[in-house]
Amino acid sequence: MKTDSIKSFRDDFETIVKEVEKQIVGQNKIVKNLLIGIIAGGNVLMEGVPGLGKTVLVKTFAKVMDLPFSRIQFTPDLMPTDIIGTEIVNKTDGDITFCFQKGPIFSSLILADEINRATPKTQSALLEAMQEKTVSVGRKIYHLQEPFFVLATQNPLEMEGTYPLPEAQLDRFMFKLHITLPEKEDIFRIMDITVGGLQKPVIEKQITRERLLEMKEIAMKVPIASNVKEKAVRIMLETHPDRTNIKMVKEYVRCGVSIRGIQSVIAGAKVKALSEGRFHVSFEDIYDMAVISMRHRIFLNFKAMADKIEVDYIIREILKKVK
Repeated sequence: MKTDSIKSFRDDFETIVKEVEKQIVGQNKIVKNLLIGIIAGGNVLMEGVPGLGKTVLVKTFAKVMDLPFSRIQFTPDLMPTDIIGTEIVNKTDGDITFCFQKGPIFSSLILADEINRATPKTQSALLEAMQEKTVSVGRKIYHLQEPFFVLATQNPLEMEGTYPLPEAQLDRFMFKLHITLPEKEDIFRIMDITVGGLQKPVIEKQITRERLLEMKEIAMKVPIASNVKEKAVRIMLETHPDRTNIKMVKEYVRCGVSIRGIQSVIAGAKVKALSEGRFHVSFEDIYDMAVISMRHRIFLNFKAMADKIEVDYIIREILKKVK
């Protein structure tokens, strides 16, 4: 690959990040990881308490990338047809015909707000779209426009009236990002922008749909050395109680990372390498992507809950051994 292509990729990546950070303050790592997931073509689950700007973050990305955007507010009474669409009856000159009216899923960037508030039946309406990029209605299959990705949010505190996502749906998300409170200086800046009388930043389009797809194609061509790939696979295998010698994993883990999980690690590592101006994947790229790619794919047992052991802690222990 030409050096100009790598530089152009890095420049576009940094331009998008800078434009998003006009609106989103103090979340540089989250912004970068979310952009990595978008370029890699993956879905991203964001978890954080209310008021940290998760919804604003997604809307800002939609503006910067100038992509068709749909927001779906998940509630217990939301039905699958509210997402996919429904067949409607047309009566013209005595003739009755049926036509399909498309729902909000037929867009490029989907914000699934508070996804764990909908029933499992409604949550499952997203499964096919998230994996196959298609929607099945009756006997007909509709192909969704590329790029297509779901950016979902959920509140980790308020669990009453929620329906935890099943393992199969969690596995469809490439990354799980934890949105935390910004630093004190960043909070002051947020206050100045929102309620301090300062002029609010104007967010402008910085990339086209065609360029986004081109960046995805470039990233998939990034080579990965056999020893780096072997390290990634070893990390995945160490998450399985029957394939590891790590005591903590054997004691606390019920189910380890899937094949889709290691695919997410490698795909994310390729984009991260290019975003830093490198046309090769390093060990550090794998380590950085491992946490956000695997934290929602490792399922703990009751003993882990009783001992208050968190998934991220187990992943860090695995990475220490593998390193």
